[in-house]
Amino acid sequence: MELILYTDRLILAACSSQLSPLLQNDPHLDLPHIQGHLIKLDKEPSLYGWGPWLILHREHEQVIGDIGFKGQPDHLSSVEVGYGILPHSREKGYATESLKILMHWAFHQKNVQSIKAECRHDNRASIRVLEKVDMIRTGEEHQMVHWFLNSKERIKNPIDR
Repeated sequence: MELILYTDRLILAACSSQLSPLLQNDPHLDLPHIQGHLIKLDKEPSLYGWGPWLILHREHEQVIGDIGFKGQPDHLSSVEVGYGILPHSREKGYATESLKILMHWAFHQKNVQSIKAECRHDNRASIRVLEKVDMIRTGEEHQMVHWFLNSKERIKNPIDR
């Protein structure tokens, strides 16, 4: 079963070997974390959905970035999220839109109670994205800002904002 999420402008597709042809045809997507995840996924199918997801623009049908989790939920039912948008697609709200729908999906999984994120303290764009999805800044360490959102504070309807 394919994991695909839709917004008005975007399609998010969980990375799997089925997407390998798409990955090989785009020079911007030769990303070590995606390739590494595909290798792990072959050995451990339960990781499907808990790694990178490709972000595709619906109108242009092209990959504009990736978003995803840094593994399955931990013993505290928490997952960490990360994302990256290709330079030509930045400052258009795609990261926020992607993060909202992916967080909404995660909180509807039975084993997720909270979501974590981190970004560099000088990455104003990423800080703004995390603020827009109502994540709570929990601290800063080694130039990294840490963020958190639990299921009680989650986004109820990710498309309305």
